Amino acid sequence: MELIKQLREKTGAGMADCKNVLDEAGGDMEKAIELLRKKGIAKAAKRGDREAKEGIVKVGVNDDATEGYILEINAETDFVARNEKFQNLAEEIFVLIKKDKPTNFDELMNLTLSGGISVKDSVDSLSGVIGEKMGVKRFDVLSGATVGAYSHLGGMIGVLVALDKSGQKDLAVDVAMQVAAANPKYIKPEDVAAEELNKEKEIYREQLAKEGKPENMIEKILEGKIAKYYEEVCLNKQEYIKDDKKKVQDILGDVKVEKFVRYSL
Repeated sequence: MELIKQLREKTGAGMADCKNVLDEAGGDMEKAIELLRKKGIAKAAKRGDREAKEGIVKVGVNDDATEGYILEINAETDFVARNEKFQNLAEEIFVLIKKDKPTNFDELMNLTLSGGISVKDSVDSLSGVIGEKMGVKRFDVLSGATVGAYSHLGGMIGVLVALDKSGQKDLAVDVAMQVAAANPKYIKPEDVAAEELNKEKEIYREQLAKEGKPENMIEKILEGKIAKYYEEVCLNKQEYIKDDKKKVQDILGDVKVEKFVRYSL
């Protein structure tokens, strides 16, 4: 029942349909979603980072915008996430990341905060005082010729974007805002894994066949479907949020996005 409930929440399909495909998929959630899509019952699975945990995502760049920092720290409830002590601890850990640039999670947790206590012990201590589970979930340090940062919804979403040309602060922030709003998975079509692309094509083919489309038309319609798919998942191909007559690649010009990081609670 729990799996059926989860599948229904992810796809919007009915209880009976969810039960049937879960049986067919042997309880495999990803396979069940794929089966629902093939049957035309579910829309494409939107995988954005849906997490039940509360907390805050902190994000920022250094003075010359060549390095960016992002941190997610969680608590069980929004009430605690807004607590001043929790917010202060998040800020302290963020400043530490900016100063010491740890290269992995364990290294961060063992770094010492201003009171001479490790990050891990500080988080555990506050957790004990407040009486609610909390923890550092993840962090990143991103370098580039220009790095832009954007925070959305008071720290529910944070984004870093690295561009390949210097002096592009405004553009980097605009692209980071795009990533926050449109949640791309890739930068350009060439980045999409062949396995994922083939799976999408297979799903579209089965959908079109069920709709009764003639075989000689399916491949042509498929081209348009894949182009539309790229517009959803590839940053460069997305409609620009500030001007829907342009694509992101139009506002970039000869500037390239080297990498982006997006955290969402």
